[in-house]
Amino acid sequence: MDRRQILLAFGLGAGGALLPGFPGRNAIAAEQLLEPLAIAVKKRLADAGLGAAAKAGATYCDVRIGRYLNQFVVTREAVVQNIVNTESTGVGVRVIADGAWGFAATNQLSAEAVAQTARLAVEIARANAKNQTVPVRLAPVKGVGEVRWATPIRKNAMATPIQEKVDLLLGVNAAAMQAGANFVSSQLFLVNEQKYFASSDGSYIDQDVHRIWAPFTVTVIDKATGKFRSREGLSAPMGLGYEYLDGAAKDKTTSPNGVISYGSSYDMREDAVAAANQAREKLKAKSIQPGRYDLVLDPNHLGLTIHESVGHPLELDRVLGYEANFAGTSFATLDKREARFQYGSEIVNLFADKVQPGSLGAVGYDDEGVKTKSWPLIEKGKLVDYEATRDQVHILGKTESDGCSYGDSWSSVQFQRMPNVSLKPGEKELSLAGMIAGVENGIYILGRGSFSIDQQRYNAQFGGTLFYEIKNGKITQPLEDVAYQMRTPEFWNSCSAICDARDYRLFGSFFDGKGQPSQISAVSHGSSTSRFDGINVINTARSLG
Repeated sequence: MDRRQILLAFGLGAGGALLPGFPGRNAIAAEQLLEPLAIAVKKRLADAGLGAAAKAGATYCDVRIGRYLNQFVVTREAVVQNIVNTESTGVGVRVIADGAWGFAATNQLSAEAVAQTARLAVEIARANAKNQTVPVRLAPVKGVGEVRWATPIRKNAMATPIQEKVDLLLGVNAAAMQAGANFVSSQLFLVNEQKYFASSDGSYIDQDVHRIWAPFTVTVIDKATGKFRSREGLSAPMGLGYEYLDGAAKDKTTSPNGVISYGSSYDMREDAVAAANQAREKLKAKSIQPGRYDLVLDPNHLGLTIHESVGHPLELDRVLGYEANFAGTSFATLDKREARFQYGSEIVNLFADKVQPGSLGAVGYDDEGVKTKSWPLIEKGKLVDYEATRDQVHILGKTESDGCSYGDSWSSVQFQRMPNVSLKPGEKELSLAGMIAGVENGIYILGRGSFSIDQQRYNAQFGGTLFYEIKNGKITQPLEDVAYQMRTPEFWNSCSAICDARDYRLFGSFFDGKGQPSQISAVSHGSSTSRFDGINVINTARSLG
């Protein structure tokens, strides 16, 4: 588990409301997770805010009424360590007055409180206008009236009995221990965002968004030497219901050496047993000899590389320097779009979207009321576009927002966030086995690992979870201490093969951080297994001395 996971899993019981991305969260009973606010109540509150803002002189207003729910189940071996349910409910009002943005929020669900909040937002906008040289310019959005959208789930995870979830996790732990693990921890994280958006454009949009994640860590110890190795789960957080965990995985890929990667359904017990065996293998694995290798990267690994080297550098606010003092800038400057910069090889096609079924970023409308879509970022290796919101797209000469505005709470102002960013599958028929058969000297990498990348998203280093040597078209043995170094355009230009759509799967992150004050968002990255030639690989054990 990384630091964020540790804080999330073990800090919520005592101080969950203090955690980044979970402002104002209160513990509630499990049954209250299923009690939504009535739409009529939300519309009445929204109209109070819209009316007060217009009367106070706002030229634009949007009101977001949010009920943000979480459930966390945390176990270790045969013990349930924590079960926490949290709720945060309130109203955020954003306006434009005198050409500037203003925002205010309240946790009081009364018409007068929302109206007062709208008037305060207008006052803040007018104060901001005194220091603003260029007025806000919004791309037009046609109001959609009253609409509803919900994550297409088959089984609401929040409604699944706690006992069933506990039994699942403890069963996973027991299976891993029986397979030879010395320690195992498993968690279940559930998110439900009930969001109501209303704007002076004429939209009243009610959305019910669900996400699920079931991570675990298995550790095996060599008692003779005291050495230990761990292997994390190979699942991805998904925009799905409990059906993701309910039964055997149907959508999975098995590599020539038997390693299973999971897609839109997940057999957690099967993965935990495999993790115990593979952690044991890692104890005896050969330490990598540094040098240049052809890398075969599984989607559950490549997703993080896409996130850091494509998703972040193509956020327009980062490109423009708006995030320079915190999240950084980008090497992919506007002049590179003009010149159709060769970001990758000709087979590299990367696209942004908020619509992929099962993805963390999938919603019907973003937090500015823009209907979501898919659009190209890299076409045949060339940079063609960025990720932008209503007040940014005019900079690119576009008249339509990309629909990637998001606020992680009713109390957080919405701003440009990364959508799903994914690599299109290869057009030619190619299986994982076929790709490996064409590699003479390479490494097959699965799972996320530690990484670092510079402030412009140009120079980076990535580890992983599992590493296997490829010699003369065959996987020969497990490896350890592997990390590869890259410069973003050189790396993507080295992409020589991409498996076809049969291998396409999603990677995901629950904790994409950005902004001041910091907000988190959830985002997925899809890809098929891909090959990158001649990449510099280092030995991390030697690097650490």
